[in-house]
Amino acid sequence: MSHGMPAAADRHPRALIAASILCFVTVGVALFVLEVPGLGIAHLIYFPVAFMALATNARVGAAAGALATLGYLGLSVLSPRLGDVRLLSVSTAVIALTSVAFFGALIGWIADSKRRLVAQLHELAQRDFLTGLLNLRAFEDRLNAGCALRQPFALLLADLDGLKAVNDREGHHAGNLLLRDVAAALLEELREADPAARVGGDEFAVLLPGVASPNEAESAARKLERRLERRGLWLSFGWAVYPADAETAIEIFRRADQRLYSSKLARAQTRSGGTPHSLRPSPTLRIAPAPAPARIAAAGATPPPRPAAG
Repeated sequence: MSHGMPAAADRHPRALIAASILCFVTVGVALFVLEVPGLGIAHLIYFPVAFMALATNARVGAAAGALATLGYLGLSVLSPRLGDVRLLSVSTAVIALTSVAFFGALIGWIADSKRRLVAQLHELAQRDFLTGLLNLRAFEDRLNAGCALRQPFALLLADLDGLKAVNDREGHHAGNLLLRDVAAALLEELREADPAARVGGDEFAVLLPGVASPNEAESAARKLERRLERRGLWLSFGWAVYPADAETAIEIFRRADQRLYSSKLARAQTRSGGTPHSLRPSPTLRIAPAPAPARIAAAGATPPPRPAAG
């Protein structure tokens, strides 16, 4: 079987079900009107069974095979053109019923297994391998989709403070565990409707649907920041709101990144009166072909290069 047919079944299952029903009717009429011993129209019952199985699963495929066989046996009784029905033994009927039902079950199992595998691969392709959060590409899609809906939402950007120090002091394994702790904490603190992603080595992003004002977004960011601090996790937050701050994905991200940089600067000055080495804008989100230098200039600073994250 070619790869094209299963792919079509994944995209258009209703069309395949409709084609199966139409094929059942067509083959049944042809059997009743045209079939004679030796012509072989009965072999066409495999087509509607295959269509139904491709669109569904093993159980429905088996049921379709059994139904098709029973339909053929019924027509054999009703149509005098099919020969002497007395020649049809019970064993022959059982063999036909079993073989066609098994054919439908096998095709349905293969198609259903392929659909589940594709769904798993699609899910894995959208997830960050370390934290299980959405990855950068999936988050770009969510951000662009949010803009396309033209409904207000807030973007929160967060930068994990002190990851480099943890990596240097305790090793990258400890840094990875810290990143996983942050991801788990975000999932617990956020609603299911608030997508969270890891968009860089130590950067995270969150979308908050329905937040319409920068003040509301700032309040949500500060509240989340305090909750994470109670867990022993220190993150700096920036925020931006669609459409109050910007109306394109790249501009929304740039505005949130500017506020994130300001937030990190304020936290550093509050704690030590200086700017830590980890203070720098996040890497450019690949939503639009804006070069990284332009984004750094928009943030109003030229930070030192970022070390590799754990």
